[in-house]
Amino acid sequence: MATKTFNMAYSYPEEVERAKKENWPVLLPVGTMEYHSTICPYGCDALVSQGIIKKIGEKKDCMILPTIFYGVSSYAVGGPEKNTINMDVDVFESYIYNILKSLLWSGFRNINILVCHQTEEILPTAAACIKAGKKLTFEYLEQTKGYGWWGDNKNKEFYENLSAEDNPWNWIRVFNGCPKRNALPGDHAGKEECSSMEYLYPGSIKLERLKDTDDWFAESSKEMSAERGKERVTRCVDAIIETIEKGLSSF
Repeated sequence: MATKTFNMAYSYPEEVERAKKENWPVLLPVGTMEYHSTICPYGCDALVSQGIIKKIGEKKDCMILPTIFYGVSSYAVGGPEKNTINMDVDVFESYIYNILKSLLWSGFRNINILVCHQTEEILPTAAACIKAGKKLTFEYLEQTKGYGWWGDNKNKEFYENLSAEDNPWNWIRVFNGCPKRNALPGDHAGKEECSSMEYLYPGSIKLERLKDTDDWFAESSKEMSAERGKERVTRCVDAIIETIEKGLSSF
C-alpha cells in the first residue's frame, strides 16, 4: 500500500500540518562523517540511518526530516589525519535541542531519532539526543502545566490516564540502529555495517580496496552480503514501527 510519506525539506505547509494533525511519526536520521576504512563511504552512519528511515516511510505515513551527517564521531577510529569530521558533544546536543524544540513547540508529539553510530551502547551521539529530548520534555511540561505539575493533586492519576499519544515520555524517542530487542550485532566497516550499506546502496562497498589497508576492524567486511543487509534493515524497520505503533518507549 502506498504511503503519503514526504520529506519536510521539499514540502509545503499543507503536508506538514496534516502530518501534525494526524500525529504521523516525524523521523530524523542521524549519523557522522567518519573514517570507515578504505572500503566504505565517510557518510556511512548517516546513510544507513537515512536508508532505514526511507524504508519505514515506505510502510507507514511519515514526515522525514533532512539527514544530519555531522555527529559526534570522536577520533576513536583514527585521528584528524583520517579526515573524520568530529562535532563537540555539547555543540551537537545544542544543535539537536534546537531542532527538537522547534518541532515540539510547533505541536509535534511523535518525534523519532535514529542513530546509527556507536550503536553497542548509549555513547555520545545517542546520549546527546536523549538528553536534549528529555530536557525539552520537562521544560515544555513545566512551561505549559506550571511548576509542580506532577505533584499537583489533580494529577495524582497522571500515569493511569495516559494514552500512547498523551505519554510525554514518548513524544521524543531515540532509536539505536542495532536494537537489542532484535539482537542485532554492530560493527564498524565490518560485515554487519557493510551488508546494510550494500543492501541500501548497491555498489557502495569497495571490497577490492581492502588490499590498501591493514585496518583490523574492516577485515570481516569480506563476509558482507546484500542479503544479510536486507535482513538487518528489515528487522530494524519492523522493530521501530512496532515500537511507534504500540506506543512503547524506544530501545
